Amino acid sequence: MTLHRDTIPHDLLTELRLLHREQPDALGADLPAYGLIQLTGGRNNRVYRWSSPRGPVCLKLYRTDKRDRARCEWTALRHLADHGVTATSTALWHDPHPELPAVGLRFVPGRLTTALDMPSTALPAMVTVLGQIRQAPLGPFASLGRLDSATDFIRRITTTWPEQLSQCADESLSRDMIALSGAWHDRGDANVLAEPAPCVFSCGDGNLDNWHWHDVISAIYALDWEFAESELGSVQMHEVMLPPSPLSIDWSSTVVA
Repeated sequence: MTLHRDTIPHDLLTELRLLHREQPDALGADLPAYGLIQLTGGRNNRVYRWSSPRGPVCLKLYRTDKRDRARCEWTALRHLADHGVTATSTALWHDPHPELPAVGLRFVPGRLTTALDMPSTALPAMVTVLGQIRQAPLGPFASLGRLDSATDFIRRITTTWPEQLSQCADESLSRDMIALSGAWHDRGDANVLAEPAPCVFSCGDGNLDNWHWHDVISAIYALDWEFAESELGSVQMHEVMLPPSPLSIDWSSTVVA
């Protein structure tokens, strides 16, 4: 039987769950017998390029904890697609298995934004996509807000960042970032961040390592929606500019409305 891309590959997932139980370390490498090439950047999850009978698919096996990561990503991507946001991967299927949940995604070619020779070339496209995402209604994520408060982020910017940057204070970029952080605080921007503001839909983990750039068509994609939530728009932008991203990118010509 030929599987469609949106058909759950039950036989394959059964084999992978058996490996997970009997040889868990085996999932941390390529599995050519199953047509699986491991992809980097999965962190807590196992992510593969699967040569499915209908073409390449991104197969994601999720860590299980109190947060249903697989269902969250599946729901977020379907929600975005329903509201016309296409600069993400497409969710093909979801298997909510309690032991090792899985989601099949349209495979997105390209490179991490942080791996580009000139990451700043991708920033205008990123700003456009962020605007589209922010326009999407909160929908099923209206009651799923961020645990961290604005105060937590202010502390990171004014205390944690300077402490980390001081460890490489001899570097010119570190000195520039420390000066920018001080100017940001002195202008009263910390107070602005703490003010009440409308929430926007967010992936919840939007640092630049979760943005993929497609050189051929000059397009950018927002990946990794397992922590999707509603959050303040200002907090969303803080995520995008989290270290180590800003240390290697010139933000001076980028304006985010």
